[in-house]
Amino acid sequence: MSDLELYVLPGCPYCAKVTSKLDELGLDYRTHEVPRSHAERDEVEAVSGQTGVPVLVDPANGVEGMPESDDIVEYLDEHYA
Repeated sequence: MSDLELYVLPGCPYCAKVTSKLDELGLDYRTHEVPRSHAERDEVEAVSGQTGVPVLVDPANGVEGMPESDDIVEYLDEHYA
C-alpha cells in the first residue's frame, strides 16, 4: 500500500499529467481536491509552501510537498518505474 498523496484541481492539465503517470505506474494514491481560488488553498500551502497544483506528498521517501508536474513525473519515474 502506498502513502502517496496528490493535491489537484479538477480540469488542471498539469494535474492530469501526474495522475496519468501514477496510473501508468500502477501506484495507489489519494487525491485532495483544492479550491479553485488560490486564496483558499491553505492546506496545499501548508504542505508545499505555495498554492499551485499539482503537489505530491510521499512520506515513505521524505517528500513533504513537491510542486511542478514535470518534477513530479521525473521523480515518479526515478523512484517507482
